[in-house]
Amino acid sequence: MLVLILNAGSSSLKYQLMNHATHDVFASGLAERIGIDGRLVHEAKGTKTVKEVNLPTHKEAIELVLDLLANGAQKVIDSVEKDIDAIGHRVVHGGEYFSKSVIIDENVVAKLERLIPLAPLHNPAHIMGIKICMELMPGKPNVAVFDTAFHQTMEPSTYMYAVPYEDYKEHGVRKYGFHGTSHYFVSNEASKLLNKQNSKIIVCHLGNGSSICAVKDGKSIDTSMGLTPLEGLVMGTRSGDLDPAVISYLMQKKEMSAEQIVDYLNKKSGLLGISGISSDLREIIEASTKGDERAMLSIDMKCNRIKKYICSYAGVLGGVDAICFTAGVGENASLIREKVCQGLEFMGIELDKEKNDTRQSGKREINTESSKTKIFVIPTNEEYVIANDTYTLVKDLYK
Repeated sequence: MLVLILNAGSSSLKYQLMNHATHDVFASGLAERIGIDGRLVHEAKGTKTVKEVNLPTHKEAIELVLDLLANGAQKVIDSVEKDIDAIGHRVVHGGEYFSKSVIIDENVVAKLERLIPLAPLHNPAHIMGIKICMELMPGKPNVAVFDTAFHQTMEPSTYMYAVPYEDYKEHGVRKYGFHGTSHYFVSNEASKLLNKQNSKIIVCHLGNGSSICAVKDGKSIDTSMGLTPLEGLVMGTRSGDLDPAVISYLMQKKEMSAEQIVDYLNKKSGLLGISGISSDLREIIEASTKGDERAMLSIDMKCNRIKKYICSYAGVLGGVDAICFTAGVGENASLIREKVCQGLEFMGIELDKEKNDTRQSGKREINTESSKTKIFVIPTNEEYVIANDTYTLVKDLYK
């Protein structure tokens, strides 16, 4: 089964065409600056093509992607109608409506629209992508795969905030968590490596956006992101955890509106705000090697926050069998892994520095032989989870 995987953002569109059975990616790419001037990066048959092209709306972007898949020198299929079996959509927020992936119909779209206040930056773009696919590929099944779904196994004592209960019942104020497809995939891979079904795993998804998840027996029992992706770790441009009073204090001192302070904490804080250099950790690490104090401070703050979550989740889990590092930073930044694990020997977490510093692709174990806790680096594959869920839901339609 060939699944077209789409992740529609406000001005961008990421895509992959994947064979579910073999995991082979036939084509992938990114349409960006939609509605501004337009740019497409498309990769297929081992060749990457960059096009400056007019993309006034997401419809033109999706039309261009479909045309590239079925026509020209980089074509990978003969016909969109005959060869693409289904479309899997990444959807950031499923609220309490969705605890698993679903085939999209009018009722699902209506519920996604009701969730827009909880994800105003994401859900409108996802809905738009879904509606365009329904228009351009009528009759093709569309599936929604939610970032929040994996975390619907959290207990009320974990996902509730200590605000008046009516705020939860009337306005949906609670922890939802995100990066669910990544946490699911990586924890499942870790269970296979442990050869243990009843496992206690902490997954550190560390990218520009970052979150940690405590997974017990394959289920999420706590995660660092909350009502929105702003809560939790120090991220590229997001502040992560802070005293709520900071918000009103800064609004008063800097004469900011509610919209401005949310933008400030989401886009101008985190590593960028502390370092004053960049949101890209690679640039910050490079600056730290040259003695830049704010760069070193940024790295220490990020690692300290990760370490605090690991320790608290070990307590919640009642022990830990494995710690997993994934995503761009987690998979590639050996310095971050080393600083996070440093000082956790009392918990049976012992990092092998040589293994950690050795660059290699794929899954690998980086703990010492004597470590009671396994430490894994596991590349995430959120697109495969979307393709797999899509296949599982639509396969009976093709019998």
